[in-house]
Amino acid sequence: MFRLIGLLGGLSGAMDLGTGAPLDESLERCVVAARVARAAGCSPDEVRDAMYVSLLEHVGCTAWSAEGAGTFGDDISVVRASVLADPARPSDLVRTFVPLVSSASGRSRLAVLATALRTARDPTPMVATCEVAVAAAGRLGLGPAVTHGLGHVLASWDGSGHPAVRGTDLPLATRIAQVAGTAALFTGLAGPAAAVSEVRRRAGTQLDPDLAALVSTDLLSFRGDDAPSTRDPLEQVLDLEPDPVRLVDAATLASVARTFGDLADLKSMWLPGHSAAVAALAVAAARAAGLADPERLGLAGHLHDVGRVAVSSRIWSKPGPLSASERDQARLHAHHSERIVSRVPALADVAEVIGRHHERCDGSGYHRGLRAPDLSIAARVLACADAYRSLVEEAPHRGPVSATDAARRLTADARSGRLDPDGVAAVLRAVGEAAPGRASAVAGLTARQLDVLRLLARGLSNREIGTRLGISPRTAEHHVQAIYERIGASTRPAAALFAMEHGLLERNG
Repeated sequence: MFRLIGLLGGLSGAMDLGTGAPLDESLERCVVAARVARAAGCSPDEVRDAMYVSLLEHVGCTAWSAEGAGTFGDDISVVRASVLADPARPSDLVRTFVPLVSSASGRSRLAVLATALRTARDPTPMVATCEVAVAAAGRLGLGPAVTHGLGHVLASWDGSGHPAVRGTDLPLATRIAQVAGTAALFTGLAGPAAAVSEVRRRAGTQLDPDLAALVSTDLLSFRGDDAPSTRDPLEQVLDLEPDPVRLVDAATLASVARTFGDLADLKSMWLPGHSAAVAALAVAAARAAGLADPERLGLAGHLHDVGRVAVSSRIWSKPGPLSASERDQARLHAHHSERIVSRVPALADVAEVIGRHHERCDGSGYHRGLRAPDLSIAARVLACADAYRSLVEEAPHRGPVSATDAARRLTADARSGRLDPDGVAAVLRAVGEAAPGRASAVAGLTARQLDVLRLLARGLSNREIGTRLGISPRTAEHHVQAIYERIGASTRPAAALFAMEHGLLERNG
């Protein structure tokens, strides 16, 4: 077994890339949080809670990715610009938010500004982010204090954020994480002195003034005189976690992998359920092929697309052909996935398999163009499982392919030398042996509500849901509200995450 904070610390790279941050920013924020908490005289439990909240501050970053990209033309830059801009200073909207989003989206600054002003009072993005963060924390088993803290990361000291609480009504772990986040962010951008200045400027509005006063250049010396520290921030986090440390068993590891895979699937309304479906098929195929540790391949299945978070949702949701530049960006997701997972030493073998899930035996794949001798049987099986699931699932540019046609295409690829014949045979055998059936209802949802939930997770409007199911928009709306009430959510992303967690998304094939 190994430590939970090490596992989450390694995978926190997904949140870094998903928010446009450099890798390890979450880890550096966690280090600062531990130091601030200790300077504030916190107990070991309070230090630990602050570290987890700080480390996972952006765990809900994919919640509004699809909608954000649709609204602004890009989602990653919107999150990064929102973090950089001081919410208490309207001038930061023009000076920071607008230029960054305009550059990433290709839209004019005037268009970005108009969109920002038009959507400024809509609380839904913040509500969705917090709901997804709380749900993810619950699935990760982090306890009520961390879960509560993550549900308030978008609140502000002066009560202007979400939820609308102020002052010491904000959880202590949240207040520490907010101070640490500003300090770590601006230390990376401009050095400790500038970071201290920015923390002081935001004190009393966004940040707890008493905690902000604890931040100093000495406290931020983990970077060492403005130069990047030579010491791995992951090692620093492991050293700073108070005893008793939390260890990861096989069940926890599987739960963490599935949670991160589901969060990555929120990047596009076309993706929810994909990673879990690939994982299930990969495990079944691994057993059919007689591989030694099928569950290990299941971890790779859940995490194989976690690198999608580094690519704009605009690309994942584009209904037409990708441009050459967009295609290059999309193809890098396997590299990003491998890079994120390899940060966890205990998952080095899983990361290697993940990095090869788009390679092909004849060298026609990506991102390295490897050939059969460089591909393990596990990598070949995962590639076949992903290829099959991608075919039978609906995509922005096409409808789903039938199971029969998907099997025919995979067989043709095996004959041409693109896919491994044994891998294809194992996947098709696993598909043939899969027991048909419908997901069981949970939370008291009726069969009709399950149908509505599946369409809601895909982002369909009440009118579109009504058309698909042959009911009126008003009836569809009643079903949606009933679903929200029963599952304890109020936004589409949170409903989608709930459906993924409970296996309620009926996938073709």
